[in-house]
Amino acid sequence: SALLGEIGFESFVPAEDGLSAYVPVRLFDLQAVQTVLADFPLEGVEWTFSHTECEDRDWNEEWEKHYFHPIVIGDRCCIHSTFHTDVPRADIDVVINPQMAFGTGHHETTSSVIAELLDAELEGRTVADVGCGTGILSIVAAKRGAAHVVAIDIDDWCVSNTIDNVRLNDIHQVSAYEGDASLLAQFPPFDVVVANINRNILLADMSRYVAAMRPEAELYMSGFYVADLPAIRDCAEQLGLRYAHHREKNGWVAVKMIKLKKIVYSVRFI
Repeated sequence: SALLGEIGFESFVPAEDGLSAYVPVRLFDLQAVQTVLADFPLEGVEWTFSHTECEDRDWNEEWEKHYFHPIVIGDRCCIHSTFHTDVPRADIDVVINPQMAFGTGHHETTSSVIAELLDAELEGRTVADVGCGTGILSIVAAKRGAAHVVAIDIDDWCVSNTIDNVRLNDIHQVSAYEGDASLLAQFPPFDVVVANINRNILLADMSRYVAAMRPEAELYMSGFYVADLPAIRDCAEQLGLRYAHHREKNGWVAVKMIKLKKIVYSVRFI
């Protein structure tokens, strides 16, 4: 999973005889997969794999049957779908119909970032959600009082799913856009930036996150493993961010960084 995650794969489901891994079509590189398996550091093991493109259809029925169950995070936020009938009560109620996009709160990275947002001061603040998926983090931020949330994803079906889920939750302060982190430059500096993607994209785009943050703004990142934290932290600190803390869940990490104030020195000659 870790090695495939470095070449664009985003989700993994263990199986009895191996692993099912999911990657956006445009990021799939057959040669890269073959290289990963050929260089895998385990002697005497033969690997076989096959690949197929998932059909473009509404996945709600599959989620309902096999994967998506109501979840409560931090005893404060309940995430469920429209097809759930027995829903636990919580201060923040979030409705998600995942369709083709990933992000229901069950994955360690998503639940960890939600836990961070539940503890963050978001009232009246502006938030950017980069790699929004289903829009779940944008919706949580809005329900916690964010004044405006900009949700961005490179996949049009993620943007569409985000818009649908925002409407389901009767949220009006979330705007969704198709594109990558370069879109952040079109907006005034944000108070909070959230990026739950993967290690390589975080490292490649972190400078864009920082450029889009006002001084003392907060950056929450996830989608990587404990072993990746030193590289993430080193990159962040070189860009003028201060490490605040991180949380770990089953080997996955969510980290909070804060943008340092710029200090202006005034020199007077006498």
